[in-house]
Amino acid sequence: MKMRFALGLFVMAATLFFATEMSAQKVVMKSGKFDALKGQDEINVSYRYDNMGVGKFDHEEDYVDEKVREKNEDEPGSGDEWKRKWEDDREARFEPKFEELMTEYLKDQGTKVGRYPYAKYTLVIHTTFTEPGFNVGVMRKPAMINANISLVETDNMDKELAKATIEKVPGRDAMGYDFDTGYRLQEAYAKLGKTFAKYLVKKVF
Repeated sequence: MKMRFALGLFVMAATLFFATEMSAQKVVMKSGKFDALKGQDEINVSYRYDNMGVGKFDHEEDYVDEKVREKNEDEPGSGDEWKRKWEDDREARFEPKFEELMTEYLKDQGTKVGRYPYAKYTLVIHTTFTEPGFNVGVMRKPAMINANISLVETDNMDKELAKATIEKVPGRDAMGYDFDTGYRLQEAYAKLGKTFAKYLVKKVF
């Protein structure tokens, strides 16, 4: 009976993941074109996380407050440590993965993506929603992010040249070892970078 129940949970989790995969990673243009990026050796990137929903919460602050409170009640100080890691993972893990995968998929075009403040153009990556997901062994839910990607001139960040959205970008480990929330989200940003780079190769370069 336990084996059958565990198998059922696994099938449910697998079905959820593949349903997410099927509906994910579609680049939807909202305005303008990214044609200005053609022929650029370097593309600068900046990131935004303001006005971001997380899981069932409309505002990230509410999610973080609840997690910190719960963890500190279980073990004093652990919630504060969790919050530090939640914030630090962006610069330490998520953003480098996005840049790494974009550069990897644009290498044949001779284009690098990263922190290049003197590049002519900047991509602004605004994460609008984050689903942290979970992995408890017998049942898993992949992480997922929604993002807006805007193109601006580095010297005039207020002038938006193009904007696209990519929703339901999943993050998981194919072998099932994604027990760490940061790792799952890191893989979502890797997928985001790969998806957008492939779009640029097809539509721009």
